[in-house]
Amino acid sequence: MTQVAIADLIAGVRAGSLASFPTDTVPALAVLPERADLIFAAKGRSREKPLILMGASPEALWPYVKGSAEEKKIWQKIAAKYWPGALTLVLPASDRVPLAMNQADPTTIGVRVPDCAIAQKILAQTGPLATTSANRSGEAALQTMAEIETQFPDVLTLDIAELESVKRVIGLPSTVVKWTGSGWEILRQGGIVLTSDGGL
Repeated sequence: MTQVAIADLIAGVRAGSLASFPTDTVPALAVLPERADLIFAAKGRSREKPLILMGASPEALWPYVKGSAEEKKIWQKIAAKYWPGALTLVLPASDRVPLAMNQADPTTIGVRVPDCAIAQKILAQTGPLATTSANRSGEAALQTMAEIETQFPDVLTLDIAELESVKRVIGLPSTVVKWTGSGWEILRQGGIVLTSDGGL
C-alpha cells in the first residue's frame, strides 16, 4: 500500500522515490531528474524515448534550457499564452539536464507547466521533475490512482482524501512542439490544438 498524504509524497520524491500524481492531462509518473533511470526501469521504456521536465512555473524551467536573448523572448511569450497548460515545448537543453532525460538527443529537453493545482503544489516543493505518463511502455496511459497503484505497487500515489478536489480530466496527452531555431514544428497534437503553422 503506497497511498500517502501529499506531504509524504513530496518528501519521498525529494528523497529519490518514484511517484505518480494527477496533472491536467494524463497522470504523471515522476522522479527527480537525476534519478530518471528509475522511470525507464519501471516502465520498461526504451532509453531512446525522452522524458518531459515538468515544473511549477516557467521560471523554474528556464534554467534547464539555453538560447539567445531573442529566442528566450519568443519562448517566454508562448509560455505566457499557453502555460499552465497542455503544451510541451521542446527546447535546447542546458547543461543542468541529466543525460538520462533524453539519451537519443541530449541537446534538447521537453518542458511543461501543468494546469493542475495539486501537481503545481508538488512541483513547487520538489523542483522540476522528470515525468512521463503512468503506464507500461507501449500500453495505454492509466487514468486513475487505483490503476497506477495496481500496476506500479512501489510507486508513491496520493490517498483518496488528497484527490477529492482534483477535477476529472479528458485524458489527452499534451501537445508537443519543437523549436527549430526559427519557428515551431508540431511533434504531437494533444490537449491543445495548434494549426500547421504552429498557431503560435
